[in-house]
Amino acid sequence: MLVRDSLYTTAWFGLMSVVWFGWAQESPPDRLRTPLIVGSVIGLVVTIAFGVLTALNWSEPTALEGRYTMFGIVVGAEFALAGAGAVALQLSGHQRWVAWWVALIVAVHLVSLAWIFHGQSVAFLGIAQTVALIAVALAARGDTYPTSRWAGPVMGVLFLVYALGNGAFLVRELASS
Repeated sequence: MLVRDSLYTTAWFGLMSVVWFGWAQESPPDRLRTPLIVGSVIGLVVTIAFGVLTALNWSEPTALEGRYTMFGIVVGAEFALAGAGAVALQLSGHQRWVAWWVALIVAVHLVSLAWIFHGQSVAFLGIAQTVALIAVALAARGDTYPTSRWAGPVMGVLFLVYALGNGAFLVRELASS
């Protein structure tokens, strides 16, 4: 993955960890409230730091050059699929599964983004999230809580771990160049 794209991905995944930790606040077990807040704060710090680094490196090449239309089509289709599924779940009385459905679409979406950005690690993240979400679905079948209770922390942690690991790698690379 190119430097600019990797910096942006790190900032974006930091932000996505904040979003998913936030959605998990819908109905968390009491013991997870503080870790969810701490995860959100760390994700926000990563987002700001790597957002600044992205801005400072904006003139660097991007894998999106010449592929903006493809990127827009892929993201638009996945957004539509997530939205249509969420509406269908709401209308069918299965609204507690909306967070899980959106998380699954996001996870699968990462595999397609890996192809666009030439970043295999993003595909591995999407695969790890998909596997974890299957486990969440199996565990959630027996309860009545919104699936954000477990899909949120799973997605938040995996996004944050990726952002922190990739961020540490990028800082070392930028410092040595």
